[in-house]
Amino acid sequence: MEVFSGGKENQGPQNGMPQLPKGSIQKIIAGVIIVLLLLVGWTSFYTIEEQEQAAILTFGKYSHTEEKSGLHFKLPYPIQHAVIVPANLTQQLQIGYRQADGQQNVGIEEESLMITGDENLVSADAVVEWKVSDLQKFLYNIENPEQFLRNSAVSAIRSVIGSTNLDFAITEGKTVIQGEVKKNLEELQQHYNTGIHIVDLKFQDIEPPEGTVQQAFREVTNAREEKNTKINQAQKYVNDRLPKARGEAQALIEQAEAEKHSRIVNAQGDVAKFNAVYNEYVKNPDITSDRLILETLEKILPSAKVIITDGGGDTVKYLPLNELLGSSRSNSSQTVTPPPAAPPQAPSETDEEERGNTP
Repeated sequence: MEVFSGGKENQGPQNGMPQLPKGSIQKIIAGVIIVLLLLVGWTSFYTIEEQEQAAILTFGKYSHTEEKSGLHFKLPYPIQHAVIVPANLTQQLQIGYRQADGQQNVGIEEESLMITGDENLVSADAVVEWKVSDLQKFLYNIENPEQFLRNSAVSAIRSVIGSTNLDFAITEGKTVIQGEVKKNLEELQQHYNTGIHIVDLKFQDIEPPEGTVQQAFREVTNAREEKNTKINQAQKYVNDRLPKARGEAQALIEQAEAEKHSRIVNAQGDVAKFNAVYNEYVKNPDITSDRLILETLEKILPSAKVIITDGGGDTVKYLPLNELLGSSRSNSSQTVTPPPAAPPQAPSETDEEERGNTP
């Protein structure tokens, strides 16, 4: 059994504190260094996705914007800090309603109800599509960008609808109102340097508040839409038929022009041919007339057999042309044997008397 004597004199040099093993302090220092190195390495690299941008802050002050996607290096925290924002992503902001769970729209009356220029109530729901154009302005010029954009969109819509009649707003004026509201909203963003770019603004509904008045206005709207549909259909028919009719008319005109030109050219050719024949006729009337007769006979009687005689003499001569032509054809095809000569006969009395009377 060991007995420890009390008293201050008998205590060790460390007042009873346990002594650390040799080399422990070095290990602790090495561990702290390793942790610091890991922390520096962890905070020195950051990743940017394709639709993101990063604002680099040096000691809390904006330094520059990194727009390229991928892995990037910066000075470790707290020297530099990267604020990553989906700046390249087109986002949507709903005005006048919210999309709740189950894809159901819940109306927000304080945003949708507005007064028109003719002092009527109207409910307007819209969707604003936007994206970040300047990351520095977006982060430092406005405190709550989304709320600012919502308030400015509601203000722009109220300003335009407040100067528009209800009848025009709920019928054909929807497209016009969209364009004016988008223009006013863009001017507000530029005036306050928000760094927000308005991609598009679309109205979901512009209609009177629910009730009997809304049903009446819907019927009027449906009637006008049907009227516009009929007009568009008629215009479509006109646009379809009119070019075809114009094309057919132009084709007839060109065909008539071509026929006119063809007849003129043919007539000029006939005149030139007649003049040429006439010039030859003047030089040799007989030869030219005979040639014209022969050529005409060849044209009008291409398969006829024409035999030309001199036509002289006072008596009509009989010439068996058909028999001669037939015999000439048979002679050309076969050899004809001549008949035998007749035997000589004695002179008759009549012949003797004729001879006696002859001097």
